[in-house]
Amino acid sequence: MKNIALFLMGCGGVGRQFLQHIVSCRSLHAKQGVHLRVVGVCDSKSLVVAPDVLTAELDDSFLLEIGRVKSNGSSLQTLKDLGVCQVFSGSEVTQKVIDIGHLGKSAGLAFVDCSASAETIGVLNQVVNFGCCVVLANKKPLTEPMEDYDKLVSQPRRLRHESTVGAGLPVIASLNRIISSGDPIYRIIGSLSGTLGYVMSEVEDGKPFSQVVTAAKSLGYTEPDPRDDLGGMDVARKALILARLLGRRLNLDDMKIESLYPEEMGPDVMPLEDFLVNGLPLLDKKIEDRIKQASANGNVLRYVCLIDDVRCEVGIQEVPKDSALGRLRGSDNVVEIYTRCYEKRPLVIQGAGAGNDTTAAGVLADILDIQDLFP
Repeated sequence: MKNIALFLMGCGGVGRQFLQHIVSCRSLHAKQGVHLRVVGVCDSKSLVVAPDVLTAELDDSFLLEIGRVKSNGSSLQTLKDLGVCQVFSGSEVTQKVIDIGHLGKSAGLAFVDCSASAETIGVLNQVVNFGCCVVLANKKPLTEPMEDYDKLVSQPRRLRHESTVGAGLPVIASLNRIISSGDPIYRIIGSLSGTLGYVMSEVEDGKPFSQVVTAAKSLGYTEPDPRDDLGGMDVARKALILARLLGRRLNLDDMKIESLYPEEMGPDVMPLEDFLVNGLPLLDKKIEDRIKQASANGNVLRYVCLIDDVRCEVGIQEVPKDSALGRLRGSDNVVEIYTRCYEKRPLVIQGAGAGNDTTAAGVLADILDIQDLFP
Protein backbone atom coordinates (compact mmCIF):
# COMPACT_ATOMS: atom_id res chain seq x y z
CA MET A 1 0.00 0.00 0.00
CA LYS A 2 1.47 3.34 -1.07
CA ASN A 3 1.27 5.83 1.79
CA ILE A 4 0.95 9.54 0.91
CA ALA A 5 1.27 11.97 3.83
CA LEU A 6 -0.71 15.20 3.38
CA PHE A 7 -0.77 18.55 5.12
CA LEU A 8 -3.78 20.76 4.33
CA MET A 9 -3.58 24.55 4.37
CA GLY A 10 -7.00 26.20 4.36
CA CYS A 11 -10.30 24.99 5.80
CA GLY A 12 -12.76 27.01 3.71
CA GLY A 13 -15.29 25.49 1.36
CA VAL A 14 -12.72 23.78 -0.88
CA GLY A 15 -10.57 22.52 2.01
CA ARG A 16 -13.55 21.04 3.85
CA GLN A 17 -14.83 19.38 0.67
CA PHE A 18 -11.35 17.98 0.04
CA LEU A 19 -11.34 16.29 3.45
CA GLN A 20 -14.80 14.92 2.71
CA HIS A 21 -13.56 13.50 -0.60
CA ILE A 22 -10.63 11.77 1.11
CA VAL A 23 -12.96 10.04 3.55
CA SER A 24 -15.56 9.06 0.96
CA CYS A 25 -12.92 7.66 -1.45
CA ARG A 26 -11.22 5.34 1.07
CA SER A 27 -12.51 2.11 -0.48
CA LEU A 28 -11.67 3.28 -4.01
CA HIS A 29 -8.15 4.30 -3.03
CA ALA A 30 -7.64 1.02 -1.17
CA LYS A 31 -8.42 -0.86 -4.41
CA GLN A 32 -5.85 1.35 -6.13
CA GLY A 33 -3.27 0.56 -3.45
CA VAL A 34 -3.11 4.10 -2.10
CA HIS A 35 -3.69 5.50 1.37
CA LEU A 36 -3.90 9.26 1.94
CA ARG A 37 -2.63 10.01 5.45
CA VAL A 38 -3.61 13.49 6.63
CA VAL A 39 -1.04 14.52 9.24
CA GLY A 40 -2.10 18.12 9.82
CA VAL A 41 -4.55 20.87 8.96
CA CYS A 42 -4.20 24.61 9.44
CA ASP A 43 -6.04 27.83 8.74
CA SER A 44 -4.77 31.38 9.14
CA LYS A 45 -4.97 31.24 12.93
CA SER A 46 -4.58 27.67 14.16
CA LEU A 47 -3.00 24.30 13.44
CA VAL A 48 -3.98 20.75 14.35
CA VAL A 49 -1.40 18.03 13.80
CA ALA A 50 -1.09 14.30 14.49
CA PRO A 51 0.99 13.31 17.53
CA ASP A 52 3.70 11.84 15.27
CA VAL A 53 3.86 13.19 11.71
CA LEU A 54 6.03 10.29 10.54
CA THR A 55 3.74 7.45 11.65
CA ALA A 56 0.36 8.76 12.86
CA GLU A 57 -2.56 10.48 11.14
CA LEU A 58 -5.77 12.36 11.87
CA ASP A 59 -8.44 9.69 11.56
CA ASP A 60 -11.54 10.00 9.39
CA SER A 61 -13.92 10.90 12.19
CA PHE A 62 -11.56 13.70 13.20
CA LEU A 63 -11.33 14.96 9.60
CA LEU A 64 -15.12 15.12 9.40
CA GLU A 65 -15.20 16.92 12.74
CA ILE A 66 -12.81 19.52 11.34
CA GLY A 67 -15.29 20.13 8.54
CA ARG A 68 -18.18 20.46 10.97
CA VAL A 69 -16.31 22.84 13.27
CA LYS A 70 -15.18 25.10 10.45
CA SER A 71 -18.61 25.07 8.79
CA ASN A 72 -20.00 26.44 12.04
CA GLY A 73 -17.45 29.24 12.01
CA SER A 74 -15.60 27.89 15.05
CA SER A 75 -11.86 27.74 15.62
CA LEU A 76 -9.67 24.68 15.16
CA GLN A 77 -8.61 25.26 18.77
CA THR A 78 -11.92 23.79 19.92
CA LEU A 79 -10.63 20.40 18.72
CA LYS A 80 -7.94 20.20 21.41
CA ASP A 81 -10.50 18.78 23.84
CA LEU A 82 -10.71 15.63 21.72
CA GLY A 83 -7.17 14.75 22.76
CA VAL A 84 -6.13 13.07 19.53
CA CYS A 85 -3.97 15.86 18.16
CA GLN A 86 -1.60 18.68 18.99
CA VAL A 87 -3.05 22.18 18.62
CA PHE A 88 -1.09 25.38 18.02
CA SER A 89 -2.26 28.93 17.45
CA GLY A 90 -1.10 32.46 16.80
CA SER A 91 2.48 33.32 15.92
CA GLU A 92 3.79 29.79 16.43
CA VAL A 93 1.69 28.29 13.61
CA THR A 94 3.97 29.26 10.72
CA GLN A 95 7.11 27.88 12.33
CA LYS A 96 5.35 24.65 13.29
CA VAL A 97 4.19 24.18 9.71
CA ILE A 98 7.75 24.68 8.46
CA ASP A 99 8.99 22.18 11.07
CA ILE A 100 6.49 19.65 9.76
CA GLY A 101 7.79 20.26 6.24
CA HIS A 102 11.31 19.59 7.43
CA LEU A 103 10.21 16.30 8.98
CA GLY A 104 8.60 15.34 5.71
CA LYS A 105 11.86 15.68 3.83
CA SER A 106 12.84 12.08 4.44
CA ALA A 107 9.42 10.41 4.58
CA GLY A 108 7.70 12.28 1.76
CA LEU A 109 4.99 14.86 2.34
CA ALA A 110 2.59 16.83 0.14
CA PHE A 111 1.43 20.29 1.13
CA VAL A 112 -2.06 21.01 -0.19
CA ASP A 113 -2.97 24.71 -0.36
CA CYS A 114 -6.74 25.17 -0.51
CA SER A 115 -6.63 28.62 1.07
CA ALA A 116 -7.21 31.92 -0.74
CA SER A 117 -4.21 33.65 0.81
CA ALA A 118 -1.08 35.15 -0.72
CA GLU A 119 0.64 34.62 2.65
CA THR A 120 1.27 30.91 2.03
CA ILE A 121 4.01 31.56 -0.55
CA GLY A 122 6.77 31.85 2.08
CA VAL A 123 5.97 28.48 3.63
CA LEU A 124 5.47 26.80 0.26
CA ASN A 125 8.83 27.95 -1.07
CA GLN A 126 10.56 26.62 2.05
CA VAL A 127 8.93 23.20 1.91
CA VAL A 128 9.73 22.96 -1.81
CA ASN A 129 13.38 23.38 -0.82
CA PHE A 130 12.92 20.53 1.66
CA GLY A 131 11.82 18.26 -1.19
CA CYS A 132 8.11 18.21 -0.34
CA CYS A 133 5.41 18.09 -3.01
CA VAL A 134 2.99 20.98 -3.40
CA VAL A 135 -0.58 20.77 -4.73
CA LEU A 136 -2.50 24.01 -5.20
CA ALA A 137 -6.08 25.13 -5.53
CA ASN A 138 -4.95 28.58 -4.35
CA LYS A 139 -4.07 30.81 -7.33
CA LYS A 140 -2.22 33.50 -5.44
CA PRO A 141 1.15 31.76 -4.87
CA LEU A 142 1.43 31.23 -8.64
CA THR A 143 0.73 34.91 -9.34
CA GLU A 144 3.26 36.36 -6.93
CA PRO A 145 6.29 38.25 -8.39
CA MET A 146 8.51 36.20 -10.70
CA GLU A 147 11.22 35.71 -8.07
CA ASP A 148 8.80 33.86 -5.78
CA TYR A 149 7.19 32.06 -8.71
CA ASP A 150 10.54 30.73 -9.94
CA LYS A 151 11.26 29.23 -6.53
CA LEU A 152 7.83 27.61 -6.32
CA VAL A 153 8.07 25.94 -9.74
CA SER A 154 11.74 24.98 -9.41
CA GLN A 155 10.75 21.32 -8.89
CA PRO A 156 8.04 20.87 -11.55
CA ARG A 157 7.65 17.12 -10.98
CA ARG A 158 6.66 17.88 -7.38
CA LEU A 159 4.12 20.61 -8.22
CA ARG A 160 0.52 20.24 -9.37
CA HIS A 161 -2.00 23.06 -9.74
CA GLU A 162 -4.77 21.98 -12.10
CA SER A 163 -7.49 23.37 -9.83
CA THR A 164 -6.09 26.91 -9.93
CA VAL A 165 -7.52 27.60 -13.39
CA GLY A 166 -10.49 25.40 -14.25
CA ALA A 167 -11.38 23.59 -11.02
CA GLY A 168 -11.59 19.97 -12.21
CA LEU A 169 -11.21 20.72 -15.94
CA PRO A 170 -7.96 19.39 -17.51
CA VAL A 171 -6.69 22.77 -18.73
CA ILE A 172 -3.18 22.66 -17.22
CA ALA A 173 -2.70 18.98 -18.08
CA SER A 174 -3.75 19.58 -21.70
CA LEU A 175 -1.39 22.52 -22.07
CA ASN A 176 1.50 20.56 -20.56
CA ARG A 177 0.91 17.71 -23.00
CA ILE A 178 0.86 20.11 -25.95
CA ILE A 179 4.03 21.85 -24.75
CA SER A 180 5.79 18.51 -24.25
CA SER A 181 4.85 17.43 -27.77
CA GLY A 182 6.57 20.46 -29.30
CA ASP A 183 3.34 21.77 -30.82
CA PRO A 184 3.64 25.59 -30.58
CA ILE A 185 0.72 27.32 -28.85
CA TYR A 186 -0.28 30.44 -30.77
CA ARG A 187 -3.26 31.64 -28.78
CA ILE A 188 -5.45 30.85 -25.78
CA ILE A 189 -8.83 32.49 -25.34
CA GLY A 190 -11.18 31.43 -22.61
CA SER A 191 -14.11 32.27 -20.37
CA LEU A 192 -12.65 31.37 -17.00
CA SER A 193 -15.24 32.86 -14.66
CA GLY A 194 -18.52 31.04 -14.17
CA THR A 195 -19.96 34.27 -12.76
CA LEU A 196 -18.99 36.45 -15.70
CA GLY A 197 -19.87 33.71 -18.18
CA TYR A 198 -23.38 33.62 -16.74
CA VAL A 199 -23.68 37.42 -16.70
CA MET A 200 -22.56 37.90 -20.30
CA SER A 201 -24.75 35.13 -21.69
CA GLU A 202 -27.80 36.49 -19.84
CA VAL A 203 -27.40 40.13 -20.97
CA GLU A 204 -27.14 38.79 -24.52
CA ASP A 205 -30.84 37.87 -24.20
CA GLY A 206 -31.72 41.52 -23.63
CA LYS A 207 -31.80 41.59 -19.85
CA PRO A 208 -30.34 44.68 -18.17
CA PHE A 209 -26.83 44.20 -16.80
CA SER A 210 -27.88 45.39 -13.33
CA GLN A 211 -30.77 42.91 -13.23
CA VAL A 212 -28.54 40.01 -14.26
CA VAL A 213 -25.84 40.82 -11.68
CA THR A 214 -28.46 41.13 -8.93
CA ALA A 215 -29.98 37.78 -9.95
CA ALA A 216 -26.54 36.15 -10.03
CA LYS A 217 -25.88 37.40 -6.52
CA SER A 218 -29.18 36.00 -5.23
CA LEU A 219 -28.38 32.63 -6.88
CA GLY A 220 -25.04 32.51 -5.09
CA TYR A 221 -23.04 32.76 -8.33
CA THR A 222 -21.12 35.85 -7.19
CA GLU A 223 -19.04 36.72 -4.17
CA PRO A 224 -20.99 38.51 -1.39
CA ASP A 225 -19.76 41.74 -3.01
CA PRO A 226 -20.20 41.16 -6.80
CA ARG A 227 -17.42 43.67 -7.50
CA ASP A 228 -14.96 40.95 -6.46
CA ASP A 229 -16.04 39.15 -9.66
CA LEU A 230 -16.80 42.16 -11.87
CA GLY A 231 -13.33 43.64 -11.30
CA GLY A 232 -11.75 40.82 -13.33
CA MET A 233 -8.86 40.08 -10.95
CA ASP A 234 -9.78 36.41 -10.50
CA VAL A 235 -9.74 35.88 -14.27
CA ALA A 236 -6.49 37.86 -14.50
CA ARG A 237 -4.78 35.53 -12.03
CA LYS A 238 -5.88 32.50 -14.04
CA ALA A 239 -4.66 34.11 -17.26
CA LEU A 240 -1.30 34.90 -15.68
CA ILE A 241 -0.90 31.27 -14.55
CA LEU A 242 -1.51 30.11 -18.14
CA ALA A 243 0.79 32.75 -19.64
CA ARG A 244 3.62 31.82 -17.28
CA LEU A 245 3.09 28.17 -18.16
CA LEU A 246 3.80 29.18 -21.77
CA GLY A 247 7.04 30.83 -20.66
CA ARG A 248 5.88 34.45 -20.48
CA ARG A 249 7.82 36.42 -17.82
CA LEU A 250 4.90 38.56 -16.66
CA ASN A 251 3.48 39.99 -13.45
CA LEU A 252 -0.09 41.11 -12.79
CA ASP A 253 1.00 44.74 -13.18
CA ASP A 254 1.99 43.99 -16.78
CA MET A 255 -1.53 42.90 -17.75
CA LYS A 256 -4.45 44.84 -19.14
CA ILE A 257 -7.40 44.09 -16.86
CA GLU A 258 -10.84 45.48 -17.73
CA SER A 259 -13.15 46.09 -14.79
CA LEU A 260 -16.89 46.13 -15.44
CA TYR A 261 -17.35 49.02 -13.02
CA PRO A 262 -15.48 52.37 -12.80
CA GLU A 263 -13.10 53.33 -10.00
CA GLU A 264 -15.63 55.70 -8.48
CA MET A 265 -17.87 52.67 -7.78
CA GLY A 266 -15.10 50.67 -6.09
CA PRO A 267 -15.47 49.10 -2.63
CA ASP A 268 -13.32 51.83 -1.05
CA VAL A 269 -15.56 54.55 -2.45
CA MET A 270 -19.13 53.24 -2.69
CA PRO A 271 -20.85 51.05 -0.06
CA LEU A 272 -22.15 47.71 -1.33
CA GLU A 273 -25.84 48.53 -0.98
CA ASP A 274 -25.35 51.84 -2.75
CA PHE A 275 -23.55 50.04 -5.59
CA LEU A 276 -26.31 47.44 -5.97
CA VAL A 277 -29.18 49.94 -5.88
CA ASN A 278 -27.74 53.04 -7.51
CA GLY A 279 -24.41 52.16 -9.13
CA LEU A 280 -25.25 49.07 -11.17
CA PRO A 281 -28.16 50.62 -13.15
CA LEU A 282 -25.79 53.34 -14.39
CA LEU A 283 -23.77 50.65 -16.17
CA ASP A 284 -26.70 49.21 -18.13
CA LYS A 285 -26.58 51.56 -21.13
CA LYS A 286 -22.87 51.06 -21.87
CA ILE A 287 -23.19 47.26 -21.80
CA GLU A 288 -26.35 47.40 -23.91
CA ASP A 289 -24.61 49.54 -26.55
CA ARG A 290 -21.66 47.15 -26.73
CA ILE A 291 -24.01 44.18 -27.16
CA LYS A 292 -25.80 45.92 -30.04
CA GLN A 293 -22.51 46.75 -31.74
CA ALA A 294 -21.31 43.16 -31.40
CA SER A 295 -24.60 41.86 -32.78
CA ALA A 296 -24.31 44.19 -35.78
CA ASN A 297 -20.93 42.59 -36.44
CA GLY A 298 -22.42 39.10 -36.20
CA ASN A 299 -20.74 38.50 -32.85
CA VAL A 300 -21.55 38.21 -29.15
CA LEU A 301 -19.74 39.58 -26.09
CA ARG A 302 -17.85 37.42 -23.63
CA TYR A 303 -15.58 38.30 -20.72
CA VAL A 304 -12.43 36.38 -21.61
CA CYS A 305 -8.73 36.01 -21.09
CA LEU A 306 -6.66 36.38 -24.25
CA ILE A 307 -3.07 35.16 -24.43
CA ASP A 308 -0.88 35.24 -27.52
CA ASP A 309 2.66 36.25 -28.46
CA VAL A 310 2.13 39.91 -27.56
CA ARG A 311 -0.95 40.05 -25.35
CA CYS A 312 -2.01 38.76 -21.97
CA GLU A 313 -5.21 40.57 -21.07
CA VAL A 314 -8.68 40.05 -19.68
CA GLY A 315 -11.87 41.90 -20.54
CA ILE A 316 -14.92 41.99 -22.79
CA GLN A 317 -14.25 40.75 -26.33
CA GLU A 318 -16.43 40.14 -29.35
CA VAL A 319 -16.40 36.47 -30.35
CA PRO A 320 -18.16 34.68 -33.26
CA LYS A 321 -21.64 33.44 -32.41
CA ASP A 322 -20.89 29.98 -33.75
CA SER A 323 -17.65 29.50 -31.77
CA ALA A 324 -17.44 27.49 -28.56
CA LEU A 325 -17.26 30.76 -26.62
CA GLY A 326 -20.15 32.25 -28.58
CA ARG A 327 -22.36 29.24 -27.83
CA LEU A 328 -21.50 29.34 -24.12
CA ARG A 329 -24.51 29.51 -21.82
CA GLY A 330 -24.75 29.59 -18.05
CA SER A 331 -21.79 29.29 -15.72
CA ASP A 332 -19.58 26.80 -17.59
CA ASN A 333 -15.95 27.58 -18.35
CA VAL A 334 -14.69 27.31 -21.92
CA VAL A 335 -11.08 27.43 -23.14
CA GLU A 336 -10.05 27.48 -26.81
CA ILE A 337 -6.41 26.55 -27.51
CA TYR A 338 -4.92 27.35 -30.92
CA THR A 339 -1.71 25.57 -31.96
CA ARG A 340 -0.05 24.39 -35.17
CA CYS A 341 -2.06 21.16 -34.95
CA TYR A 342 -5.22 22.94 -33.77
CA GLU A 343 -4.91 26.01 -35.99
CA LYS A 344 -8.32 26.29 -37.65
CA ARG A 345 -10.31 24.13 -35.27
CA PRO A 346 -9.07 24.82 -31.73
CA LEU A 347 -8.84 22.32 -28.92
CA VAL A 348 -11.87 23.16 -26.77
CA ILE A 349 -12.18 22.32 -23.08
CA GLN A 350 -15.57 22.99 -21.52
CA GLY A 351 -17.41 22.18 -18.31
CA ALA A 352 -18.06 23.30 -14.77
CA GLY A 353 -15.10 25.46 -13.84
CA ALA A 354 -16.06 26.45 -10.32
CA GLY A 355 -17.59 25.05 -7.15
CA ASN A 356 -16.11 23.51 -4.05
CA ASP A 357 -16.90 19.95 -5.13
CA THR A 358 -15.27 20.08 -8.58
CA THR A 359 -12.28 22.07 -7.30
CA ALA A 360 -11.64 19.62 -4.44
CA ALA A 361 -11.97 16.70 -6.85
CA GLY A 362 -9.32 18.32 -9.04
CA VAL A 363 -7.00 18.63 -6.05
CA LEU A 364 -7.50 14.98 -5.17
CA ALA A 365 -6.74 13.91 -8.73
CA ASP A 366 -3.54 15.99 -8.68
CA ILE A 367 -2.38 14.20 -5.54
CA LEU A 368 -2.92 10.78 -7.08
CA ASP A 369 -1.04 12.00 -10.15
CA ILE A 370 2.16 12.34 -8.10
CA GLN A 371 1.81 9.10 -6.13
CA ASP A 372 4.88 7.59 -7.81
CA LEU A 373 7.04 10.11 -5.92
CA PHE A 374 6.07 8.49 -2.61
CA PRO A 375 7.44 5.27 -1.10
